[in-house]
Amino acid sequence: MSKKVVLITGTNSGFGWLTAKSVAALGHKVYATMRDIKGKNADKAKALAQVENITVLDVSLTDNASLKNAVDTIIAAGGTIDVLVNNAGVTMFGIAESATAEDVQRIFDVNVFAPWKLMKLVLPFMRKQSDGLIINVSSGFGTFSFPFSVVYSASKFGLEGLSEGLHYELRSLGVDIAIVQPGTFPTEMSQKVQFGSDTSIVGDYSAIAEFPDKMFAAIGQIIESVKPDPQNVADAVVNLINLPKGQRPLRTVVDPSTGEIVQRANDAVNVEYPKVLAAFGLEELAK
Repeated sequence: MSKKVVLITGTNSGFGWLTAKSVAALGHKVYATMRDIKGKNADKAKALAQVENITVLDVSLTDNASLKNAVDTIIAAGGTIDVLVNNAGVTMFGIAESATAEDVQRIFDVNVFAPWKLMKLVLPFMRKQSDGLIINVSSGFGTFSFPFSVVYSASKFGLEGLSEGLHYELRSLGVDIAIVQPGTFPTEMSQKVQFGSDTSIVGDYSAIAEFPDKMFAAIGQIIESVKPDPQNVADAVVNLINLPKGQRPLRTVVDPSTGEIVQRANDAVNVEYPKVLAAFGLEELAK
């Protein structure tokens, strides 16, 4: 297998940390991004940089110049980017109406706009070489919008919408787009849950006030009973990189608890999507 140049976001913990090390172990050149590598993430950046085949870059996903500088740095060093893994993400739970426009913007900036900006930056190089892979880490909540995770689900819906259409636009040009859909895993991101800033309306939801706690309790029970291993998500990314071009599935579910439900929904889309393409004269893109 040829060695690839791989850019991975959100590598300071969780899926990103494990993915960076797993991909580097195969001999690929990994550029691992995280924020503030001389400050709060200094120890993590130092530890990851000591792994063979990994270079750590300080990147702020909400800073356009930072994103461009990262891609320019990689291109200057290696001439191309073969794989982009948009892994970084933020969560928001709680009563949806409590989210302000600024709260929603903050979530979408990281979960939707940053991946899109990076895709725009790397696609010219991938198209030029008629070869490339973009893996967007979504969620089972990108298939079903759950109560009390509405904003987070909406952002993952957005990422999936970008990915699904691009999958069909780009594969004839030699570029694969793939989605990984993790379920519930014990990662640092799940410990950094954000909530809506408008607390003035919370009292109006007293009739269902106990339901968010029920959901968090269920998530805790899943983690306790199933003991899902975050390494499985990293392994799914590695598997997609290893698969031949054009044979990578659009969606890969990694969820030992409710994954079968998500997979059945995906299977239904796989059946109906070609029919929609055909209805609009695009049946050749389904082949």
